[in-house]
Amino acid sequence: MKHSTSSIVMVRPVAFQFNAETAVNNVYQNNDNRDVNEVQKKALEEFDNLVKELENRGITVHVLQDTLTPATPDSIFPNNWFSTHEGGLMVVYPMFAENRQAEIAKFRATVEKIAEESQKDEPFFTIIDYSKNRERNQILEGTGSIVIDRKNKVAYCTLSPRADKEMFDKWCKETGHTGVTFVSYQEGKPIYHTNIVMGIGEKTALVGLDAIDEKDRARVRESLEAGGNEIIELTMDQLKACAGNTLELKGKDGNFIAISKMAYDSLTKEQVEKIEKTTPILVADINTIEFYGGGSVRCMMAEVF
Repeated sequence: MKHSTSSIVMVRPVAFQFNAETAVNNVYQNNDNRDVNEVQKKALEEFDNLVKELENRGITVHVLQDTLTPATPDSIFPNNWFSTHEGGLMVVYPMFAENRQAEIAKFRATVEKIAEESQKDEPFFTIIDYSKNRERNQILEGTGSIVIDRKNKVAYCTLSPRADKEMFDKWCKETGHTGVTFVSYQEGKPIYHTNIVMGIGEKTALVGLDAIDEKDRARVRESLEAGGNEIIELTMDQLKACAGNTLELKGKDGNFIAISKMAYDSLTKEQVEKIEKTTPILVADINTIEFYGGGSVRCMMAEVF
C-alpha cells in the first residue's frame, strides 16, 4: 500500500476564528481580544503561503473556497470530515460540533468529484457514510481521530469525546485495518485527536509516548516499531507546540514532512537530524491558525488517494 500521496484538499478560509463549539474539549485552542477580521486576514495569508510552498514541491492542492453561510469557522481543517483510501474508497465522518458537521453538506459534492476522478482507474468507487452516527452521539473525526500507518494497514486512535471506540472498531473492520486504541492526556484532560499525539511517516513516527496512559504505552510503542518506524519521542511541551501534527507527502523530488514553525522550533537539533536523515522537512508559519484553531499543518490537509 502507498503511504503518502501527492494530492490533497485544502479549504481556503472566509471567516476563520475561535470556535466556541469545539473549545469545550480542545485545550489547544486559545482566544483573545484581537479583531476577528484581523484574525481572518492573517489566517488567509498563512493559508495561501502554505499552498504556494506545497505547490512548489510538486503537490497538487485542490483549494475549495469557503463561504460565509452556513458559518463554518473550522472549515480550514477538512481532514476531520472525510478521508480517501486506495482501492476506490471515500469515508465521511460524524463530527462532534454542529458547525463542523455543516462542512459536510457544504463541500461534499465537490470532494466526491475530486476523489472519484483521482480513483477513476479503480473498478468501483465506494462511499462509506458514517455522518448520521452523530445523532447517536457516536463521533469519529476522520484522520484527526485516526492516524493511519497506510503501508502496514494499522490505524491508531486515542479515545476521547471525539473518538468513539465502537465507531473506530467498525471503521477498522470495514476498511480492513488493524486497530490500536489507547487513551492520552494533556493537562489532565483526554487529548481530543490522535494526530496531536503522533504523526507516522514511511520511516519515522513522531510520538508523544509520555502523553499515553501507562497501561497502553508499551503496546503502542511495540505496534509502531513492528511497522518498521523509527520512533522520535516528543515531550508534553512539544505536543503542546503541535510537533505530532505532521504529514508526510510525496513531492516531485521525493517524500517530505510538513510541519509548522512552532512545532519545528520546539524540536531539538538531534530530533531534526533524525527526521532529515530520511525525509526533508517543509516548515510552515501558521501561528494564527494554530493559536485560534487548536489544529496545525496536518489538520489543514486532507489526502486524496
